[in-house]
Amino acid sequence: MAATLSPVRAWALALGAAVALAACSAPAESIDLTEDTVVVDVRTPSEYDGGHLDGAVNLDLQSATFVADVAALDADAEYVVYCQSGNRSGQATPVFEDAGLTVVDAGGIADAAEATGLDVVN
Repeated sequence: MAATLSPVRAWALALGAAVALAACSAPAESIDLTEDTVVVDVRTPSEYDGGHLDGAVNLDLQSATFVADVAALDADAEYVVYCQSGNRSGQATPVFEDAGLTVVDAGGIADAAEATGLDVVN
């Protein structure tokens, strides 16, 4: 006999899945890069070394100096941040905003590559 879910449990599971997907969603449109745009990979150095967007700099969100590193960035530049899935870039974006920087959350690396047109390189 197959197990059935109560309507409340089914609703809760569907809501949880929708929230999880929304947290890792990619930008809906392309991201135009200019000479003032800095692409920032907020993954760990080992993840960055395994493949990153061409020209991206690495600022590890998990580093103890991340907030200070972001605060030291050029306020006149524009920033595009990405990570593996979109979770860490979503956490990093408010840090950039709190530092008074212009930032776009490009989500995960695959979505960021598609939105920016940049290749993934090693």
